[in-house]
Amino acid sequence: MSPATAQDPSKQAIWEIESSNPELAGQVETALREVVDPEIGLNVVELGLIRDVKVEEKNSAHVTMIMTTPFCPYAPALLEMARTKTEEALDKKTSIAMGTELWDLSFMEEGAGADWGLF
Repeated sequence: MSPATAQDPSKQAIWEIESSNPELAGQVETALREVVDPEIGLNVVELGLIRDVKVEEKNSAHVTMIMTTPFCPYAPALLEMARTKTEEALDKKTSIAMGTELWDLSFMEEGAGADWGLF
């Protein structure tokens, strides 16, 4: 899973779905990799923006996501795309919340910043 490959282990996201429903975690990750930040050109998993995914009940799920900046002009669209992709992958009604955690480069997957000359 991508959260386990984050640059800084203390900053990695631990998705609840990985322990509660490991058989579903991979398909959610694959679906979320289709959600690309149009300004940066990387997907929300590579950027480390998905902080948690959990199946709350048999028929519902919840995603917590942050933005690279609190004033991201694409936040509403990215949140909705992530919610929709998760809902489609799980075939469960999905809610999404924008987390309050401040993003930094160490949240990115190993090597994701190479094109920027960061890692």
